[in-house]
Amino acid sequence: MTLDNVEDVGSSFIITLPHTKNKTSRTFVIASNEGGKVDFLQIIRKYTSLRPGTNHGRFFVFYKNGKCTTQPVGKNTLGKVPNMIANYLKLPNPELYTGHCMRRSSTTLLADAGADITTIKRHGGWKSTTVAESYIENSVANKTKIANQIIQGSTTSNVNITSGASSDSNLLINKIPAVNFTKCENITFNLNINN
Repeated sequence: MTLDNVEDVGSSFIITLPHTKNKTSRTFVIASNEGGKVDFLQIIRKYTSLRPGTNHGRFFVFYKNGKCTTQPVGKNTLGKVPNMIANYLKLPNPELYTGHCMRRSSTTLLADAGADITTIKRHGGWKSTTVAESYIENSVANKTKIANQIIQGSTTSNVNITSGASSDSNLLINKIPAVNFTKCENITFNLNINN
């Protein structure tokens, strides 16, 4: 990635990756997160300001002994960063942490935030929905949302049953999902209560 691939537009940084695995350029934005724990826009601006002048146009340079050098960092070195972090943290199987896991992690975060299939496909650069669907399907946030919907549905406090044939026009039944019956005639309900 070169300096020409990075543009500070004030409210964000626009990054263009000209050469990707599937031969199409990709663009992404680093936006401000002023209220959050980490403001990535400020971090990239700080890096850009501390980056020394070099005789090459590569954006990333090597960091050694507490300062940036002029030696360029390429995609292979960047791809090793997750492995280096996993080794430092003494995680099991650090060889499984590759550059691709950063792409997977960002997609997982996007799915957990509730993104739709089109947004996930666009983010991952996939034409097929199969991979994008798997991120939504495996999203812990989505599974938690579904579990909460099931719990809330099964603890509805009242069900109104209206019957025109009975003098008992409203029956209240606790702890079952909401179902409304209106103007029912000649109907039989079998209710089994297990305590």
